[in-house]
Amino acid sequence: MTTDAYQDAFHEPWQLRAAFARSLSDMYGREVPAYTTLLEVSHDVNADVVRARGADAERLGSIDRVTAERHGAIRVGTPAELQQVARIFGAMGMHPVGFYDLRDASSSSVPVISTAFRPTDRAELARNPFRVFTSMLVPSDRRFFSADLQARLETFLSGRSLFGPELLALADRAEADGGLGAADAADFLRLATAAFELGREPVDQAWYRELEAVSAVAADIGGVPSTHINHLTPRVLDIDDLYARMAARGITMIDAIQGPPLWEGPDVLLRQTSFRALAEPRTFRTPDGDVVQDSLRVRFGEVEARGIALTRAGRARYDAAVVEGATPEVWRRTFPDTEAELARQGLGYFTYEVGDDGTLTREPIVYEDFLPRSAAGIFQSNLTEEGSKDASQTGEERDADWMAGAVGRELFDPFDLYAAQVAASRDRAAQRLGVDPHHLETQGAEA
Repeated sequence: MTTDAYQDAFHEPWQLRAAFARSLSDMYGREVPAYTTLLEVSHDVNADVVRARGADAERLGSIDRVTAERHGAIRVGTPAELQQVARIFGAMGMHPVGFYDLRDASSSSVPVISTAFRPTDRAELARNPFRVFTSMLVPSDRRFFSADLQARLETFLSGRSLFGPELLALADRAEADGGLGAADAADFLRLATAAFELGREPVDQAWYRELEAVSAVAADIGGVPSTHINHLTPRVLDIDDLYARMAARGITMIDAIQGPPLWEGPDVLLRQTSFRALAEPRTFRTPDGDVVQDSLRVRFGEVEARGIALTRAGRARYDAAVVEGATPEVWRRTFPDTEAELARQGLGYFTYEVGDDGTLTREPIVYEDFLPRSAAGIFQSNLTEEGSKDASQTGEERDADWMAGAVGRELFDPFDLYAAQVAASRDRAAQRLGVDPHHLETQGAEA
């Protein structure tokens, strides 16, 4: 491509998404050097798994996809900020999927509800599966915030501006036009990356500490005039090996891997761990007006291993196993130990493919979403204090419908998205085989 042709090149949403994920990763690596170590170890582990397991290692995504895969996490304070975030991610072909309530998912004080922005189309996910887990404060929840603190917090949040007008205008144009020209794309990526850098403006010390006494997460959201990326998560094919290798390098990891246990059966849903949040230097403005140096622990290095997406029936079993204690022994009583049986019992999502020889095969669908208890567990493991939560108060009700209204866009149900993938593949396979789509389940398929 000539220089002139490159200057005129049109960047589609998936290209903006891939470039933004790379730009964000480069920025985060500069700000948090231990993240670069995490990427290096993840790459080494993945290469070793592929060498050892061959094609089987890529059943839940090609190694190119896994290597490029990231999920970020950000936190905002208000529906207005959430709607602006949705415009920025909408420019990159990312849509709000799922509703997560972290307020009751942890013993510590985590007063947020969340959704995740990600591609919803299977082909788009294969091109670049970047996701951003996005949490929003619930200042009206009396278990965490008094009426007085709520009023002052909402006043503070309404007075800040996280995303500039030029960035939002470019985002709107990209979403309306299906992309941006090269010059506008460069500006959009520069501004979007800068919006999630760690702020340098002095933090109001008294205000931050008041919120921190309630929740470190609340202080990270509402105690500063900007937002930032909290973690940027690579995907690894053997999270237990990675955990050991990171510890061997002298990097302090959280106490446990969150999610399903390690066992001999199929990997399902999501397993996560992280290195502990690091003390990063920040400047504070004291009540006397002095500017002093201190540090905050708000950003950490998460890593994830993804398994097979579970149906509603499978997820109900998972939730029950978590309550009982997700140990290998509990898991063996809860789930079958083969993919074939997982499919036969209707517990996991699988697509149907027809080979050139006419053989029907079954392929697992990778889980693209998140687990509230695991997310809260990661948050909790990286907190220095538990915060305060008054369980005698009534919580403020929030659900998927409320979140859809807050974000101002359709909120996709992840189960519906997986089911649609299954149905589409079944229809394609049935057409090739010349059979009724509903008969495929009874024909069987090779794993």
